Amino acid sequence: MSFMNVYKKYLTTVALVWAAYFIVLVFVYMLILGPMLADKKRVEDKLAATKLKYETLVRESQEDARTKLREEIELLRSRMEDFTIDFENSANLTFDISRIAGAEQIASFSIRSRDDSRRTSDLTEGKYVSESQIDVSFNAGFHQFATFLNALERHRPVLLVDRFTVNGLRQSASGPQVDMNLVVLVRKQQDS
Repeated sequence: MSFMNVYKKYLTTVALVWAAYFIVLVFVYMLILGPMLADKKRVEDKLAATKLKYETLVRESQEDARTKLREEIELLRSRMEDFTIDFENSANLTFDISRIAGAEQIASFSIRSRDDSRRTSDLTEGKYVSESQIDVSFNAGFHQFATFLNALERHRPVLLVDRFTVNGLRQSASGPQVDMNLVVLVRKQQDS
């Protein structure tokens, strides 16, 4: 039985050594790993909160950016309306010019839209905008001519004076003959 005593002694020693290691491991876990795991949990919670805050800020900034873009698009559309006229309203433009001439008491006033077949350049044609030309003839003195030209320049949409000629040889009682070519930019009808 001495073999059994040795075996018992050996097993008791191994059990005591394992118990000591287990106690040391529990002690190390409680002193070192326990606080580290708690810190890790706090850092993960803080990271999740920060990530949520970041995503919220990104979402809000995207909405702000969309709002700013919408406002900028509306501003550009309103500015475009200062320089162009709808295709449907282009026919009323000759009446507007005639009304301006009547207000300025221009004599021998005549107006006509220029035929599109007389265009010589594709540069005047765009995908969204085309050019419409109007020929105007009238007799006026310098003051009447200047006030009429000023009224045309202040018109919305903008009327561009492409060229004009003043012929003093055919002068009548109401002033020299003025021939003027006006250009207006017309928005083309778009297919939806």
